[in-house]
Amino acid sequence: MFEGSSALALDGKGRMTVPARHRDIILAQAEGRLTITRSYDGCLLMYTRPAWERIRPAIAALPSEAANYRRMLLGNAMPCEMDGTGRVLIAPELRKPLNMVRDVVLLGVGGYFEIWEAGALEAQQAELMNAPRPASVANLQLDPDV
Repeated sequence: MFEGSSALALDGKGRMTVPARHRDIILAQAEGRLTITRSYDGCLLMYTRPAWERIRPAIAALPSEAANYRRMLLGNAMPCEMDGTGRVLIAPELRKPLNMVRDVVLLGVGGYFEIWEAGALEAQQAELMNAPRPASVANLQLDPDV
C-alpha cells in the first residue's frame, strides 16, 4: 500500500526520482517495472507493472459509451523502468499536456501513485476544501479509537 506525498523536481530529461521509502516495494513487487498513463482527473497514474496488468483487462472491457476513457487510459499507457538510482522517465507525451516541466508531487494513494504538476494539485485541493462532501466521505470515521 502506497501512501504519502513527496514534492519532487523533474530533471532536464523529464526524470523523477522515486522516494527511497517506495523504491524497495517497487523493486520487490515489480523489479522496478512500472506503467504510467494519463488520468481523466488531470494527473498521471503510475502503477507497478503487475498491478497494471491486473486492472488493464477491466479498462479494455469498458463499454462503447466509455470509449474515450478507455482510449485515455490505454492509449496513453507507457511502460517504463526505474533505473539504478531510482529515477523514472516520464515520457514527454505524458508531461506536455499537463504542463509538467519541473515541480511535481508524487502521491501514494493505495495500490498506485498519482503524479501531479504541483500547481495543479494545489488548485485541485483548494477547490476540494470548498466543495460539499459526499455522504461517503462525510460519514467516514477518521478516529481509529471510535
